[in-house]
Amino acid sequence: MHLNYRPWAIAAVAALFIGSRPVTAESFDIVVYGGTSAGVTSAVQAKRMGKSVVIVCPDKHLGGVSSGGLGFTDTGDKSVIGGLAREFYHRVWKHYDTAEAWKWQKKSDYGGKGQGTPAIDGVQRTMWIFEPHVAEQVFEDLIREEHIPVRRGRWLDREQGVKIRNGRIASITMLNRESYEGRMFIDATYEGDLMAAAGVSYTVGRESRGQYGENWNGVQTGVLHHRHHFGVLREPVSPYVVKGDPTSGVLPGINPEHPGDYGAADNKLQAYCYRMCLTRVPENRIPFAKPEHYDVRRYELLARVFEAGWTEAFSKFDPIPNAKTDTNNHGPVNTDNIGMNYDYPEAGYERRLEILNEHRNYQQGLLYFIANDPRVPEDIRTRMATWGLAKDEFTDNDGWPHQIYVREARRMIGEFVMTENELLKKRPTPDSVGMGSYTIDSHNVQRYITPEGYVQNEGDIGTGLKGPYEIAYESLVPQKGQCANLIVPVCVSATHIAFGSIRMEPVFMILGQSAATAAAIAMDHDIPVQDVNYQELRNHLRSDGQILELSDVKDR
Repeated sequence: MHLNYRPWAIAAVAALFIGSRPVTAESFDIVVYGGTSAGVTSAVQAKRMGKSVVIVCPDKHLGGVSSGGLGFTDTGDKSVIGGLAREFYHRVWKHYDTAEAWKWQKKSDYGGKGQGTPAIDGVQRTMWIFEPHVAEQVFEDLIREEHIPVRRGRWLDREQGVKIRNGRIASITMLNRESYEGRMFIDATYEGDLMAAAGVSYTVGRESRGQYGENWNGVQTGVLHHRHHFGVLREPVSPYVVKGDPTSGVLPGINPEHPGDYGAADNKLQAYCYRMCLTRVPENRIPFAKPEHYDVRRYELLARVFEAGWTEAFSKFDPIPNAKTDTNNHGPVNTDNIGMNYDYPEAGYERRLEILNEHRNYQQGLLYFIANDPRVPEDIRTRMATWGLAKDEFTDNDGWPHQIYVREARRMIGEFVMTENELLKKRPTPDSVGMGSYTIDSHNVQRYITPEGYVQNEGDIGTGLKGPYEIAYESLVPQKGQCANLIVPVCVSATHIAFGSIRMEPVFMILGQSAATAAAIAMDHDIPVQDVNYQELRNHLRSDGQILELSDVKDR
């Protein structure tokens, strides 16, 4: 969700005084709530199928995290990315195939990184790595070319704004009292706000290992994947304010309670962060400033990590064009603000704003600490000081991303639940509407104290697949009888660990297109979305370039 800080605060205050305003209503065939990448592809597909459609969203900027800093795309097997998703990455390639695209760096110096795979259809070359503003422009171009109206800055009235008649959403009303009627609705938000307000079943947090017979779900104490844990250091780290003294209290960001039994369910979430766009080009650099609420005590644990010999501070400064980065988390203490997002999915708008400001302050303070604090090794400190936010990105937000990386929030419990068993091909997947292929991946969920009295991270999982997997249509629709005209392409029906792979942006674009196709078919036949004829849906998706199974790639 894009929360543009000062404008959002003004809108939130204004919303307190709108009760007496008359309700205005617009009517469309399909109403898409959410301006994410899935929201854009849903709307474009609906329009191309001849339906009237609108995007209604809190967002000012379209594209979600794809235009919000995640320019180093998590793709997996690129050959299974088809349809509108592939068109998006083709348009990115077309942009960078021009001389005008290269302002801060020569194309030859970039070395063609991210140029991706050759065209699988003989036409659409692709580029998978890009600057945030380029992604946003591609999304805006798609919307403009299809003449799709976008109602920005509209916040769903989550308490009273969803009107249900005969098991269907009749209309949704925003905090500003605007109302949108539709025959079909698509919830394309990262949070699943429309889905939840419509009374659809969902879950938050981790299932137990036993609930669906999965290996990698539930609490994962003792499982150390990647290099985002304290086991990579040459010595263990004390979690206490005074090293080794439990009576001195616990450092910030560490759970002092028992982390939970291995494999048990909990309501905790994998960590969020902002995917920052950084640069070392002096003319385009905003130096790291001390944030308003800087508290050096928050970074004591990071100081101890450096003290223990950590040297990989720049390992996830992934290069994108024009001498910039998509900067992601890396190491035992990093940009992931572990444990500070647990109440985000269910929180009201004001509380979400507090959580987002907390994450922004944490990350900005982290950058300032590394660039300035004498406890940071001098070579790392000096090098970090040469970096800064890119001036020409997020220009209306002081260079800071508009979109936090909501890696996981609510997840629907729909007609079919995707689990690691389908992803690992232990069980077949029915009625494919797209494919995923990225590693099963969860970020850390909590930071806790081990029985030996040291700090450790928990929840970071990375386990490979046996190849691309199919995603069931039934995981996009509510259970029968709950809502007959809602499709959910982002907060899909999946377990925590299965969602860890499905949650990639190319997949959201794929599922957005498939959701709109199904919505149009359901509308044409005047049937519930749960009753869409799969063969008809399959034929339409394949004709529009979607990859539903590996044989579709071989057929091209």
